Amino acid sequence: MTSLARLDASAIAAAVGSGRTSAVTVINDVLARLAVYDAVQPQAWISRFDAAALLAAAAAVDARVATGEVLPLAGVPFAAKDNIDVVGIDTTAACPSFAFRPAASATVVQRLLDAGAICIGKTNLDQFATGLNGSRSPHGAPRNVYNLAYVSGGSSSGSAVAVAAGLVAFALGTDTAGSGRVPAAFNHLIGLKPSRGRWSNSGVIPACKTLDCVTVLTSTVADAALVDGVVAGFDVADAYSRALPDVPRATRRIGVPLPHQRLWFGDLESERYFNQALATLAAQGADLVHIDIAPLNEAAQLLYGGPWVAERTAALAAVIAADPADFDPVVRDVVTPGLAIGAVDLFNGIYRLAELRRYADAMWEGIDLLCLPTTGTTYRLAEMRAAPIALNSALGAYTNFVNLLDMAAIAVPAGTRDNGTGFGITFIAPAGTDRALLDAGQSYLDAANLAAPPPLDLEGRMQTVKLAVVGAHLKDMPLHWQLTSREAKFVAATQTAPAYKLYAMANSTPPKPALVHVDDGGSPIAVEVYELDVAAFGSFVVDVPPPLAIGTVMLADGTQVKGFVAEPRALDGAEDITALGGWRAFVARGA
Repeated sequence: MTSLARLDASAIAAAVGSGRTSAVTVINDVLARLAVYDAVQPQAWISRFDAAALLAAAAAVDARVATGEVLPLAGVPFAAKDNIDVVGIDTTAACPSFAFRPAASATVVQRLLDAGAICIGKTNLDQFATGLNGSRSPHGAPRNVYNLAYVSGGSSSGSAVAVAAGLVAFALGTDTAGSGRVPAAFNHLIGLKPSRGRWSNSGVIPACKTLDCVTVLTSTVADAALVDGVVAGFDVADAYSRALPDVPRATRRIGVPLPHQRLWFGDLESERYFNQALATLAAQGADLVHIDIAPLNEAAQLLYGGPWVAERTAALAAVIAADPADFDPVVRDVVTPGLAIGAVDLFNGIYRLAELRRYADAMWEGIDLLCLPTTGTTYRLAEMRAAPIALNSALGAYTNFVNLLDMAAIAVPAGTRDNGTGFGITFIAPAGTDRALLDAGQSYLDAANLAAPPPLDLEGRMQTVKLAVVGAHLKDMPLHWQLTSREAKFVAATQTAPAYKLYAMANSTPPKPALVHVDDGGSPIAVEVYELDVAAFGSFVVDVPPPLAIGTVMLADGTQVKGFVAEPRALDGAEDITALGGWRAFVARGA
């Protein structure tokens, strides 16, 4: 099978530019990769150039290199979200009835092509870039490449899949409310959201024209910096383009949300990984400063819960009026309320946003950067389809305010959940600090020393649950068969965090342990951790007799798994055996 290892834009450009390989060789490799992954997720793409056209484009790059032309992206394959114009392919924004053939490529695309990059095709998206999850497309929902049961994130869904699956070296997306950062986080990628106006929006279908940013998803910070160096710059064709000089920025004082403002939506792994990221930053010498992010959250509400909905409505006025059959119903429900928003509401929103910007300006006087979770959790595709508005809103809890308050951001990986999906953090700073943010992202990754992303999920990963057992289910104990009969996989023999007491319940035959979480006086307790598929776990839980129950247990390394806990009545007459350190020692001692 062709390797689907990720592609490195910097390495490809150096190899093709020096003649150590050719652009034609690179494209032949990409074609082989596409043939493999098309069997997994063809819905990642809306359209692609055919093999002959791609090889011809590669040959043209090789010819330019042969003449001595210096091409910073020589032979580098990339993809563009299908709300960004590319000559030779229709632009559809994931709405087939909206399709048109552009006369020119978007400015950012043309700058990439001029630098020697090769566009493979157009990627899928939440229709009209409205959504943060990737499920709102008539072409199907791109899924997380590391666990196909989970959303890819959106709206730049196909772009994230194409990079994470090793089909292209980088992909363009767009980001109005987090659409380039959320899919980056879920797929262990870098998501650079430039300052508004730093990259041209000429040739891009608007979502909110005053807020939209073209963004890039890459596997490395170096590749994001390479792309930024090619495409950034003023464009007279874009009314919102700005000539923004690079602003140096210190990175020592890092703002973080107050503890009670950190939203995890029940996702304990996200909480743990964010705490680990903060510990990494502190170990680097950063001063972590608690920031009240309530005003930022208020600004965020203006985007979907306030008058800026009308800007999305304005962008889609013709589509709303035509109401084509392929108009995604969730997208319709999101944008049509803007028809009822009047000028008074809009101006009141503008006034309030100006006040909130003053708060943000003052905030920057006390900190250099913000560090937030990119998202507080992730969701399965089935969950998203069941509650598309509420769960999508949860994904934007930390992202929606950034463009409204004129900030730049970079999302970087910060951990791998047990289900394989990525957790990420985002560094945020005022407009013009893009290069400083790139440096901050790389500095963090150097210190964090994260494990490589897990293998791609090519067939549909089985959903599993980790379970800590403390008593009769331990190996060679009387009830261990309840695990082996369910084909449970042994993971580790370890200990709990030092926050538990262990009791031997009274009047139980055979003797049973009761594991209890305590605030003070706890000790590490020996446990064994097993992994079961979801159905087997469910049948196991059904067999757990009271007063025992299955809850959440924290292990010594800070991870949290399912495990045996006990109701208060279990302690009636029970013997405290915490000092023994575990159930095996109690059994060896003799009851």
